[in-house]
Amino acid sequence: MNPIAPAIPPPFSNARPAAPGLQPGPGRGVQPPRQQYLELRANVHRKLLSRLNLEALAQADRSRAESEIRTLLGEILAEEGTPISLAERETLFSELLDDVFGLGPLEPLLRDPSISDILVNTHKNVFVERGGTLERVPTHFQDDRHLLRVIDRIVSGVGRRVDDSSPMVDARLLDGSRVNAIIPPLAVDGPLLSIRRFPAERLKADDLVTLRALTRPMLDFLSHCVRARLNGLISGGTGAGKTTLLNVLSSFISEKERIVTIEDAAELQLHQEHVARLETRPPNVEGKGAIRQRQLVINALRMRPDRIVVGEVRGEEALDMLQAMNTGHDGSLTTVHANSPRDALTRIETMIAMGATNLPERAMRQQISSAIQFVLQQTRLSDGSRKVTSISEITGMEGDVITMQEIFVFDKMGVTQDGKVIGRFRATGVRPKCCERLKMAGIHLPADMFEGVTEVR
Repeated sequence: MNPIAPAIPPPFSNARPAAPGLQPGPGRGVQPPRQQYLELRANVHRKLLSRLNLEALAQADRSRAESEIRTLLGEILAEEGTPISLAERETLFSELLDDVFGLGPLEPLLRDPSISDILVNTHKNVFVERGGTLERVPTHFQDDRHLLRVIDRIVSGVGRRVDDSSPMVDARLLDGSRVNAIIPPLAVDGPLLSIRRFPAERLKADDLVTLRALTRPMLDFLSHCVRARLNGLISGGTGAGKTTLLNVLSSFISEKERIVTIEDAAELQLHQEHVARLETRPPNVEGKGAIRQRQLVINALRMRPDRIVVGEVRGEEALDMLQAMNTGHDGSLTTVHANSPRDALTRIETMIAMGATNLPERAMRQQISSAIQFVLQQTRLSDGSRKVTSISEITGMEGDVITMQEIFVFDKMGVTQDGKVIGRFRATGVRPKCCERLKMAGIHLPADMFEGVTEVR
């Protein structure tokens, strides 16, 4: 027996039914088939992991490791003396492979394309989101130690760490999915893990129209704004689709331009050839060496960018981002958490104050009004659908107030019996001031684009 402790404890997923013909083993007594299978699986996993050096296997050739695991599995099942179907034997084998080469109980969920979010509330409870609806799944970890090891495997893969001195971490999976983990002592009942998944095929501009997230005139207007190098701000709540919309808008940037992206955890997938991606760095064990977004924004100005794309502004880097927009980096894009376009500007103002406490309110608002030309509000509705509910233009200032006008808006009209939101996209009839700037860029918008045509959705 190998004395080396296993690297990752076994998963205890309840995703598959027990073999109907499973019989009680020695000392188990008469039990329901399901309970018999669970006990057998626990015993087999425990013995397998006690005899395997998982760390060594993970570094070994995949085919050789699978062969060794399959051979040992057969020996242990023979020792158990409990009949088990071929299907259940294969299930045990695949679960152990997930622990050695993947993320244990999370692997079946990550393979399911219909799941958009995976939420682990301690080792006992796992929830997923499908089609905008949360549901609990019969999957769980053996204990908190097992969950912690899976979290550590995720964050160490991108050069980050999570421990008592740094109990919160943002990371990403190889497919770009966003990961957040928080462990005790901050998480009272046990480790918490959240995974925001992104589809393998990112949504394209036309897909948003097909999904009724916005209308064709709205998309055309936004594409022209990006091509004409207007600065944009995408506002929305958690899970509203801000990053997806930012990816779509960035696709309208010319291949001839140099783009610098700045993110806490790299998620953006720009298809242009000339893209320089920057990512923040957390502090080390001594609490030193952290690189924040503000430092990256300042450094990006020295990298000769044509445009700067900030995944999300959260703090004092907002001022540097606005200054970049005002000093030759037109066409830059970013996102912010807010519930309305007006709230988005207020949040930006608050974030500027975090880093420049002596800057007068009027000066802050002048920076905002001159730097940002359009604000998009992305909203996740009660039925789980995501829509661009407002496109607004910043027109300047009147006194100490930033003035805005809505160009397009989504009006919610009600909810059907099955919970689907009914509404319409509407052009407000206001012709934006930026049309003159678009005209100078060679873009001529049709007059009827803003004539208040409605579309029921």
